[in-house]
Amino acid sequence: MDFQEEKITATVEEITFQNDTNGFTVMDVSMDDDYFTAVGVMPGVSAGETVTLTGSFIIHQSFGRQFKVTAFTRCMPETTEQIYKYLASGVIRGIGPKKAMSIVEKFGEQTLEILDTSPERLASIKGISQEQARSIGEEFKKQYAMRAVMLGLEKYGFSPTECIRIFRKLGINAVSKVEENPYILCGLGIGITFERAEMIEEKLPQKPLPDYRIGEGIIHVVRHNANAQGHTCIPREKLLKPCSDLLSVTQDEIDIAIDKLVNTGRLKMHLIDGNEFVFLPSSYTAEKKIADRVDIIANFPPQGAPRLADWIDTIEKINNIKYEEQQRIAIATAAKKGLLVLTGGPGTGKTTTIKGIINIFEYQNLDIALAAPTGRAAKRMSEVTGMEAKTIHRLLEVEWDEDDKPYFRRNIENPLDCNALILDELSMIDIHLFAHLLEALPLGCRLILVGDSDQLPPVGSGNVLHDLILSEKLPVVCLTQVFRQAMESKIITNAHKIVNGEMPDLTNDGKDFFHLERPNPYLSAQTVVSLCSERLPNAYGWDAFSDIQVICPSKKGETGTQNLNRLLQNALNPPDKAKGEITIAGQVFRTGDKIMQVKNNYNIEWESKDDKGHGIFNGDIGILKNIDAKSGTIEVDFDGREATIPAESLTEIELAYAVTVHKSQGSEFKAVVLPAISLVPNLAYRNLLYTAVTRAKDMLVTVGSAEQIYYMTSNDKKAKRYSALKAFLKEKDI
Repeated sequence: MDFQEEKITATVEEITFQNDTNGFTVMDVSMDDDYFTAVGVMPGVSAGETVTLTGSFIIHQSFGRQFKVTAFTRCMPETTEQIYKYLASGVIRGIGPKKAMSIVEKFGEQTLEILDTSPERLASIKGISQEQARSIGEEFKKQYAMRAVMLGLEKYGFSPTECIRIFRKLGINAVSKVEENPYILCGLGIGITFERAEMIEEKLPQKPLPDYRIGEGIIHVVRHNANAQGHTCIPREKLLKPCSDLLSVTQDEIDIAIDKLVNTGRLKMHLIDGNEFVFLPSSYTAEKKIADRVDIIANFPPQGAPRLADWIDTIEKINNIKYEEQQRIAIATAAKKGLLVLTGGPGTGKTTTIKGIINIFEYQNLDIALAAPTGRAAKRMSEVTGMEAKTIHRLLEVEWDEDDKPYFRRNIENPLDCNALILDELSMIDIHLFAHLLEALPLGCRLILVGDSDQLPPVGSGNVLHDLILSEKLPVVCLTQVFRQAMESKIITNAHKIVNGEMPDLTNDGKDFFHLERPNPYLSAQTVVSLCSERLPNAYGWDAFSDIQVICPSKKGETGTQNLNRLLQNALNPPDKAKGEITIAGQVFRTGDKIMQVKNNYNIEWESKDDKGHGIFNGDIGILKNIDAKSGTIEVDFDGREATIPAESLTEIELAYAVTVHKSQGSEFKAVVLPAISLVPNLAYRNLLYTAVTRAKDMLVTVGSAEQIYYMTSNDKKAKRYSALKAFLKEKDI
């Protein structure tokens, strides 16, 4: 149903909800004798104000008639009643209802003029000092300044939320700064892209200096390569052509501009094997910090363990196991060196080895911490070790500053309270998070890094696990022997075949690996839905939401996540009048849906049965429990952590009946359904298939084309990922 947009003028009666960060507001307003709710981004609006709202009236199934705001302007209150309501709302820091009454009684309709031009006169009122009067005046002027900036920026197409962010970054002169150089916006971390800055430039009364565009264009190319391709650096000569093509200038001009950016510190340069590599400063600093911290850890080994061999023998007897040679070497290395990279595929005994290392550390009376990059990986680590494991963010006690940038309370000045850390799923961890983690380790802390080097690299920048191994500067133990019990699993045997380039066994003669051949993507998609909604739950008693996961190589196509999520939602959680619904970016979400958080959000609060904290992160899967349409929020249960996601963050969730292989990293599911047919070549490669297969614990069902699976197995091409950590480590005297 379409609603006609209109413009109305109303008085703000009460603020029901307002997010100070982005200005999203739910408020009750009155217009003549009409009283209704208005919802939208309206930063700083307070009770008592008169506002002109652009938008449309909608009928919500739960809350009735509402006015959905797309734009707004405000008029300052004029009558004494309006002024009192405005000041009593708390919009001006230092003024509450009691002081508001005293001020309005004293100055009447001149109150706002006094606040603007002569705030010192407030000191004539009992209970307000000269210092408080000055502070109130400054706060009032800030309110005016933000409004002036918003008016100045709106003509360039900025939303109210963007105006707030720009004002907070650039201050009262934000408009003149943007008009002088719109490309300044790209580096503020507020989501303004280079392409958007170019569009803003077209609207400016006067063209900015060309150097601004060229410099930011080069940084844009470097940043894109970091965000989209995972590079931490780019060979200088490989930057010249793409930057020249983007900016329509010569490669010589690009070369000169790169030097200027390096000289001013906006880019970093480092010589690796005789070639110049260009970095974003943040990437350069992160990889340098990692190398420095690894150097410190390696050069301060722990005290010896004279009874080590006896301890390992004792652990074997107590647990009735016999370590194979590489496992024993790994346990001994962890105790002697205090630094170890432990890698190996499924069924090679990584978990048994980790438990042995924990036992040794307990004999040494160490305080042990366990961590993993995702909530699901941490939960699995807890289950297999019997000890609490935390996400890295939770371990480092993530918080955020006034600009909503995350920072960690645990750092070099406030290190972790442990002297041994075991970190799992290292292949998923990017350089920035790993650098923060290493900085938070106390001096002398043992560090055991565990991962599977054949899995996909992290979604973020860098290739930490590979670089640590290839540097040959750290003790590395690779477990290769697949244990007899594990050999009974076709999931494990096929995973090893795939990683070795051997064709997996797709005959359906096992108990945990099955292939269903289908001639086309349409029938493959229908089979996936049938498996999840009927066949697997009926045959094995598995829960379609918590036990079964569809993992797709692609987002697009009949067997991509987008189409399968739509089909699976209709099959597993069909429309029902009793269920709340909300539409986000064209996608319907309803109560009961399986969803995934797809972006780190450090602000969201959560509470579990015995704990509470902040932060829901990329890859966290949950069940949508409730939709509050009035406030625009949803309540989600993320594996026992109850969280309320605000309206402004709803674009950070997706349906999760089907997820991509990249999003499944670090997770393990009882049953995985993997559609594989008609894939584009850049998504049909070996370690993508291997990563998907190794997500399955009890059963894997591939659906589609055996030929496609064989092609993926044979295709060992990997996208080149430029990083410098290996080089930085090789420069160290470890």
